[in-house]
Amino acid sequence: MKPLEDIRIIAVEQYGAGPFGSLHLADLGAEVIKIEEPRSGGDVGRYVPPYGEGEDSLFFETFNRNKRSLSLDLSTDAGRRVFEDLVKVSDAVYSNLRGDVPKKIGITYDDLKHLNPAIVCCSLTGFGMTGPRSKEPGYDYVLQGLAGWMDLTGEPDGPPTKSGLSLVDYSGGFVAAISLLAGLHAARRDGVGMDCDVSLYDTAIGLLTYPATWHLNAGYEPARTRHSAHPSLVPFQAFEASDGWFIVGCAKEKFWRRLAAVVGHPEWAEPEAGFGTFADRQREKDTLLPLLEEIFKQRTVAEWLEDLYAASIPCGPINDVAQALREEHTEARGLRVTTEHPRFGTVEQIASPVRVGDEPVEYRRAPRRNEDFDLVIREIVGYDDATVERLRAEGAFGDTSDPATEPAETEAASR
Repeated sequence: MKPLEDIRIIAVEQYGAGPFGSLHLADLGAEVIKIEEPRSGGDVGRYVPPYGEGEDSLFFETFNRNKRSLSLDLSTDAGRRVFEDLVKVSDAVYSNLRGDVPKKIGITYDDLKHLNPAIVCCSLTGFGMTGPRSKEPGYDYVLQGLAGWMDLTGEPDGPPTKSGLSLVDYSGGFVAAISLLAGLHAARRDGVGMDCDVSLYDTAIGLLTYPATWHLNAGYEPARTRHSAHPSLVPFQAFEASDGWFIVGCAKEKFWRRLAAVVGHPEWAEPEAGFGTFADRQREKDTLLPLLEEIFKQRTVAEWLEDLYAASIPCGPINDVAQALREEHTEARGLRVTTEHPRFGTVEQIASPVRVGDEPVEYRRAPRRNEDFDLVIREIVGYDDATVERLRAEGAFGDTSDPATEPAETEAASR
């Protein structure tokens, strides 16, 4: 069996952060059933440009492979009944909504424990379910600014800068997945479920790590550093060669001794040079770094990396995305995977970095909207035809004139 094959998760999720977290659980074998609100056309990620058509987008494919889809209107009594019947046969309810919404729509543990005492309710919200900002929507851009990240990113004389990736969203998804798994473990041990109140804000603040500790205990004032330099280790930053940029890092004294030899100045590692220790180099960085920068400009990136790798000094090129995806190590680690899609054909994307055991992961494309209606409604919940038609007439599955309220054909998994 796959590691999480015996877990069923009801996912009231959309867009990026929430689906990113449950993606890794689905890749590990969990049965993740996406509840898509039919009146709005389901997960908004289906419509994110520029690479998409109709209800299909490469953005949606990125975050929703290996999942199931059910169109269900939770605002109707009939839709709520279906949801509650699903809760009875599931292990967790996972959501990413505004902080006040889980309670408002009745998907917290207190709302559902009478149906399933062991249900785990994991809510990934912008700011958490308590506190003065709990009713605010949370977006990665906003959180990177609010949590101090943008003030730390970029050149010292430049503007505050966002990370090139939505790292608060993605980190929040990982935190939610960890929280949900911890909750499931406790629920199976004790027979009692719980709420997991996870937020993007908590995640972003938590990732301030040692600069926050330094500030809180020693008054350290974090600041942007030139050429992405480490705040205390010198040299550990980007350097410009004659044809591009690369990274060199001396995180141990032995690396500095080796680097001094590679750049032709082994004497710099001697105590009398004034650069011999971490503290010396930090104190004399305004003298040392310009010397290194001038030397590094004299050769190409490839030439420097050849010597640095040979000396076992931490280093690497600064790749663009295309180069990173072509890296030999990317291929060797199996990080590019494919699925087959009826509109896009073969879709290539990135594998989950979560590794458990040595069994190969199976990859199935993201579901079309409501594609898994029969699987969920007839097989998992066990409704007969008469019950299905009654619920459909009562609006449980959305507008009956919407083609997506009819189940689509399910295609075989692509491996």
